Amino acid sequence: MKYSKIPVARSIVTLCVAKNIKHVVISPGSRNAPLTIGFTHHPEIKPYSIVDERCAGFFALGMAQQLHEPVVLVCTSGSALLNYYPAIAEAFYSDIPLVIISADRPIERIDIGDGQTIRQKNVFENHILYSANLYSELVLENELQDSKLQQKQFEARKHNEREINLALNKAIEEQGPVHINVPFYEPLYDTVENITVNPLEILPEILNRNYASNELQPYADIWNAAKRKMIIVGVAQPNLVEQEILDKLAEDDSVIVFTETTSNLHQHNFFTRIDTLIGPIEKEVDPSELFKKLQPEILLTFGGFIVSKKIKAFLRKYQPAHHWHIDKKKAYNTFFCLNKHFETEVNSFFTNFLPLKKEVESDYAKFWQNIHVQRQKRHEEYMAEIPYSDLKAMQLVVPHVPEHTVIEFGNSSTIRYAQLFEWDKSMKIFCNRGTSGIDGSVSTAVGAAVAQKNPVLLITGDLSFFYDSNALWNNYIPNNFRIIVLNNQGGGIFRILPGNKNSENFETYFETVHDLKAKPLCELYKLDYFLATSEEEIEQSLVEFFSTSSRPKLLEIMTPRKINDEVLLKYFGFIKT
Repeated sequence: MKYSKIPVARSIVTLCVAKNIKHVVISPGSRNAPLTIGFTHHPEIKPYSIVDERCAGFFALGMAQQLHEPVVLVCTSGSALLNYYPAIAEAFYSDIPLVIISADRPIERIDIGDGQTIRQKNVFENHILYSANLYSELVLENELQDSKLQQKQFEARKHNEREINLALNKAIEEQGPVHINVPFYEPLYDTVENITVNPLEILPEILNRNYASNELQPYADIWNAAKRKMIIVGVAQPNLVEQEILDKLAEDDSVIVFTETTSNLHQHNFFTRIDTLIGPIEKEVDPSELFKKLQPEILLTFGGFIVSKKIKAFLRKYQPAHHWHIDKKKAYNTFFCLNKHFETEVNSFFTNFLPLKKEVESDYAKFWQNIHVQRQKRHEEYMAEIPYSDLKAMQLVVPHVPEHTVIEFGNSSTIRYAQLFEWDKSMKIFCNRGTSGIDGSVSTAVGAAVAQKNPVLLITGDLSFFYDSNALWNNYIPNNFRIIVLNNQGGGIFRILPGNKNSENFETYFETVHDLKAKPLCELYKLDYFLATSEEEIEQSLVEFFSTSSRPKLLEIMTPRKINDEVLLKYFGFIKT
């Protein structure tokens, strides 16, 4: 085996392997050569080479999202490191473990005009769980060197080992991004054979708080006195909550549970598609009466961020008396009324809380279930009569997606369209909702496809796809990977939002009108290409599109640019009962 001659590089690789980290995404460079040598020659490491650091960041994020374990990113010094920032911010807010290891120049080379040199120390401080700033380590060729120098080297090595441990442990314990910045002296490419290091290893500690019955009883008393309780589940990993718990919540007449496609929870009494309930109420002449009937006394939330802007607007105006959030790590005051954070896992909370719950006579769930059923009938009627559009295209896609597919959605209008439909419960659904950016949706999906055994499908808009098209520039895309691009020749979300949509300024600087097609990119990156411009062509294409093949496939669905906003905005008025 080959090892870098630089001890700190060997320590980093050794400690990553000791903590069961297996996947390392490397962007080429010179300053990071000691790390590249160590990771690519280690038999327990699976290395990947991604040239574009921004794509590499989201590629690693997609892998970590699926594997539920840290994935390492390695880059050279200078601006290369800054390209990781969008993925780091997404990982920070979405609780996805990434380990960023950046090579750097020695401290005396910073701010003197040296090439590929920036201030890398603590560069991600606002969106990182831990920043480990290591010391440079000189390679001592002569064992008889000055004892003071040897002592300094010893102290530097011990500092580095501790910092590496603390950073890696934080990524494992708290599930988020960490940064290890390591300056290297030249020479960078020297190697040695079969020299191992035995760095200090600090084991991670994963703790979970358990709430005793006497701690929960005051909250159970409040719960048992309330006749209107609302539970909202944001972004969540599949199988986050035991089905027995979900069933007990669904049986409670005083409880309604709102979920989204990204919640990955399934119970037939739950209210999926939040906007189909809230949106039509907004169309009422006097919506306040229905909103007051919906207003909960207690709001209980868990999971990550919520897609629906309508539920956020509703609860910020019609606030509950109590908002409790369950999460072992953090709680956001999304509705400006958070007054309790249960710092524990969801299953643990409900296992201890549900035995304290009492039945309450209430028509809360029944009233809204009846409206929910009526909304579904009107939804089907509306979908049967709408013209060819983004919404119609999404409706046609849904029944064709094979069971057990992992779906990654692009942001903006695509994920919002997805919220209006029922997706098969065998599917696992993801979207980068931590920052809700369009910048890395393709790269994230590619990384997810590499980490997943099941087929992965990306459904995205045109701007998101073209923005991140460098994601296809790698050798790892599996043959069962599929992409559907809804191409309405611009940023369709801006036509849905308020604004003057008929000006040149709007089309150029907001909607960003274009005439790009995905076919040349498919030819460049060797993807099979399908094109659909009508309902009939979508139906015809989808069968072959999802069939087994020797290459990944992309289906580009061209939709009209100017009617999509009208179709969606009229939807909520139509399904109002």
